[in-house]
Amino acid sequence: QDFKELRASCLSQGLLFEDATFPAHASSIGPSVLSEEKLRQIQWKRPTERQRHPYLVKDGASIFDIKQGRIGDCWMLAALGSLTLRKHFLENVLPKDQGFQDDYAGIFHFRFWQYGEWVDVVIDDRLPFLNENYLSVHPRTSDEFWPSLLEKAYAKLWGSYENLNGGHISNALVDFTGGIQMLFSLKDPPPDLEEILKAADKSQCLMGCSTAGQSNRNIELRNGIVQGHAYTITGAEKIPYKNGWKHIIRIWNPWGHGEWKGPWSDNSPEWDRVDPKYRENLLRKKDDGVFW
Repeated sequence: QDFKELRASCLSQGLLFEDATFPAHASSIGPSVLSEEKLRQIQWKRPTERQRHPYLVKDGASIFDIKQGRIGDCWMLAALGSLTLRKHFLENVLPKDQGFQDDYAGIFHFRFWQYGEWVDVVIDDRLPFLNENYLSVHPRTSDEFWPSLLEKAYAKLWGSYENLNGGHISNALVDFTGGIQMLFSLKDPPPDLEEILKAADKSQCLMGCSTAGQSNRNIELRNGIVQGHAYTITGAEKIPYKNGWKHIIRIWNPWGHGEWKGPWSDNSPEWDRVDPKYRENLLRKKDDGVFW
């Protein structure tokens, strides 16, 4: 589908685009995410029906714009969170030639890497809601819609929202960048893993991590970590601690809340023995899903 051609056609006719290839229908959700009764209750609404002044991106795209919904696509959202930290990659996936302010015709497009080439995925902006709540990813502010629309385009690429229900963060990182993935098992990590992460962060690599377990159960352990869940690595630091140095990594939970409760967590005593200038620069005591 040619985005510019379709948009021009809709504008000339005064119509809002309706995508017949990924319709506002239960088939685009998939049969197993919801019960038949709830699938019948799904309503598809455009952002312009929800907000008087919607925005695609407002004040820049941020990791804090994203909150996971009912679909178990934490693997994709963790990769998306990483993407927001590298603006040159994000601008490739989220083209700037669109929005709700100029030439709005209910049509948007996003780009993903598939089998050696960039694929342009066109969608209409009808989003699924259940009981007035977002079925899937919901933006933190009510008038910003890039996370929901990008997720819809990715669901179209995969065939349905249901097909995003469980996956590997490494796959999404490749789809968003066209890059090469490297995978390390924490059961048998390389001896210099901390230095690798620090170098990767300095080189502006996109990074994530995940835990073992069943992704559909969302069991939160006593230490705050969720089983079968994907996270974004948002930073790696080496800081002076006691009489030596300590490697710490910063991680974000796509739920937008729920954090590690052990050493180096927001309220852990380890921070009391860190030089105040490092502590003030690195520590952020909020239940925002970000933790060291």
